Amino acid sequence: MKVLVAGDYAYSQSFKDLIDTKRYDKLFGDVKDIISKADVSIVNYENPVLLDKQTYKPIIKIGQNLCSPQSAVEAIAYAGFNVATLANNHILDYGSSGCIDTITTLNNYDIATVGAGNNIEEAKRILYRRVGNEVLGIINCCEHEFSIADDSRAGANPLSPIQQFYSIQEARQKANYVIVVVHGGHEYYQLPSPRMQETYRFFIDVGADAVVNHHQHCYSGYEYYKEKPIIYGLGNFCFNSKLRNSSWNEGYLALLTFNSSQILLEVVPYIQCNDKLGVFLVTERTDFDHKIKELNDIVSNSQKLKAEVIKYYNDQYKNIELVFEPYTNRYLLKLRSLKIIPSFVPLKKWLKLFNIMECEAHRDKLFNVLEDKCQGR
Repeated sequence: MKVLVAGDYAYSQSFKDLIDTKRYDKLFGDVKDIISKADVSIVNYENPVLLDKQTYKPIIKIGQNLCSPQSAVEAIAYAGFNVATLANNHILDYGSSGCIDTITTLNNYDIATVGAGNNIEEAKRILYRRVGNEVLGIINCCEHEFSIADDSRAGANPLSPIQQFYSIQEARQKANYVIVVVHGGHEYYQLPSPRMQETYRFFIDVGADAVVNHHQHCYSGYEYYKEKPIIYGLGNFCFNSKLRNSSWNEGYLALLTFNSSQILLEVVPYIQCNDKLGVFLVTERTDFDHKIKELNDIVSNSQKLKAEVIKYYNDQYKNIELVFEPYTNRYLLKLRSLKIIPSFVPLKKWLKLFNIMECEAHRDKLFNVLEDKCQGR
């Protein structure tokens, strides 16, 4: 069984002319053959489908509200994808109706969906795909970020190692192979956190045959853990942006071959939406192979990974510290970051914040208050 997994696909106004005129080959012609030849081809559909934009309202959140027209789905159907993962931080950008219409539209194009639903029970359902006499179980979840379903609201399946444990156990009873696809990680950073590595290795420990991650807008390394592949970041699949740099515009397809004796991984690098719109295979991959080896060397050494991630956290220190200051004006924030004006958060306040966030019981109460405040209650 051959399974292909691609990263984030998001519609852009820059694609409008190509999609309106159905010139999908300009976007995906270079990779269509690889995608179509896989038995199961999976892409992360990063933006809700709006059938009539005037009938939807964007949710209040931090970050951009993404959306796409129905024709953007037709484009990935042309490319050869037959499964879309929907557990991501944008699936609820236009509310429950946007989420539900996305599922319906994808299904209408014979693209199965996983990772989102009308409520939490639907969102966490496992997708099973039969290929000949074998069955693949696909579990999809995402980190918590304004998109999570609950008992009465549509949305995404949240990352929860306990719930994914039960899903993996269920899938093992019904499928020959189990893959977990996660949407998470630090944006624009090419390494997983130790928490991610611990969690994804746990998924392998309890029965998954492969774990694949996306979300960071850059590709990361991969490892074989107990002879099973864990891919820590695919990068953007087709996601245009004003950000023009190698981390945004480079990525790879993960081609997994499952059989009874082993699981083989082939990575297929590409350049997307850089000099021209679309996804284009890398023909000279020396630079890519060198970079992926560097990343893999770090990923394979937990102590080295921890040291690298701590460096990254230290680089981000000021940005996080400023979140807790009362300043809201950007000029005041800049002055505070330069330590020209004083902090209004004393040590005792930091200790209290640390205690509330580290202690599970205190954190439960904090999240209850934050949820009410963010929903205007």
